[in-house]
Amino acid sequence: MTDETDAMTDIEPVDEATSPTEPEETLETPLAERVEAVLLIVDEPIALVALAAAVHAPVPAVRQVLEALVDDYDGRGHGPRRGFELREVGGGWRLYVREDHDDLVADFIGGQAPARLSQAALETLAVIAYKQPVTRGQVASIRAVNVDSVVRTLLARGLITELFADSETGAINYGTTDQLLQHLGINSIDELPPISPLLDDGADGFEEGVMR
Repeated sequence: MTDETDAMTDIEPVDEATSPTEPEETLETPLAERVEAVLLIVDEPIALVALAAAVHAPVPAVRQVLEALVDDYDGRGHGPRRGFELREVGGGWRLYVREDHDDLVADFIGGQAPARLSQAALETLAVIAYKQPVTRGQVASIRAVNVDSVVRTLLARGLITELFADSETGAINYGTTDQLLQHLGINSIDELPPISPLLDDGADGFEEGVMR
């Protein structure tokens, strides 16, 4: 009896946390969720390296997750094809509405849009109109404020559009649309009035300052 008791005391308890029966997917699921969370909020394609840094994971693991998500959204997994897709554009990754649903989404957003633009939206639209093609970062630098939400509003209203992605940085370049021309009653963006006469040249008060 003593020998059996001693033998039993030599058996180490099984640690369920390290049990080999635990599915490997448990380790991968949090990474996929983190990747999706970041992809849902980016307004421009995010580079693979930047995405890996954001989710604190190795680049190869993140690329594997991205490829799995592409298959999942395209219906090549166990679920149905989604109304959105994950694409690699300009060296970065971003979620997009499928082209099949562009008209549907445009109609919905147009019906929800407010009648008037805010002052911030008008200023941002003017910068894009005169500087196009121009990136969101360049617009923000000119206006000295964050323009992310304003650009989204202008996109939703159909007044600006994504022209192309920079081949090196992946930054989206924006330009105006035909819809804006219709609102302005002009046929071409070249018909916009010259902007130089509208700008303050800093001369106001200069002569007064010199005379003092």
